[in-house]
Amino acid sequence: MSSSDRAAASDVQSDAQFVAVGRRKGAAIRFRIDGHAISAHSGESVLSAALQSRHILRRSEFTGEPRAGFCLMSACQDCWMWSAEGKRLRACSTPITSGLDLYTSPPTHLKGGKPCAKS
Repeated sequence: MSSSDRAAASDVQSDAQFVAVGRRKGAAIRFRIDGHAISAHSGESVLSAALQSRHILRRSEFTGEPRAGFCLMSACQDCWMWSAEGKRLRACSTPITSGLDLYTSPPTHLKGGKPCAKS
């Protein structure tokens, strides 16, 4: 297993970064990040839902260091993720939807491994 594979595995297996302190009211839904199924509730942001099940959101494309969002108001680029279609989105301001398929780096199944479009 390569060091990047070990890092990716530890991102998912580590304790959650966020902990819900109140009862969630939205319907239970499931989505995927890098192929891993995650449970969430409607009304949550992608960032909130992801960090309730993962220790980090993604790794920096420049340094490989862990990132977990920064400003939480769509002003920085710390929470960029990609949809299965290759559209880039901010996890902090994107509402979670059932069946959403997200990637922490540009999806490689697309032509040339490059995202299709920015959103």
